[in-house]
Amino acid sequence: MDRVELTEQQKKARRSRSVALAIVLAVLAVLFYVVTIIKVGPGIFNRPM
Repeated sequence: MDRVELTEQQKKARRSRSVALAIVLAVLAVLFYVVTIIKVGPGIFNRPM
């Protein structure tokens, strides 16, 4: 089976892209959470359980 071996530079570039993508996804998740809290209002925390 033929496999492609990545160079160290390619591995580093792949890891950098993966980290950047993870950061972007985390920022989007926090942004959606904040926007939801703003739209619903802070009273959502004072609701009866």
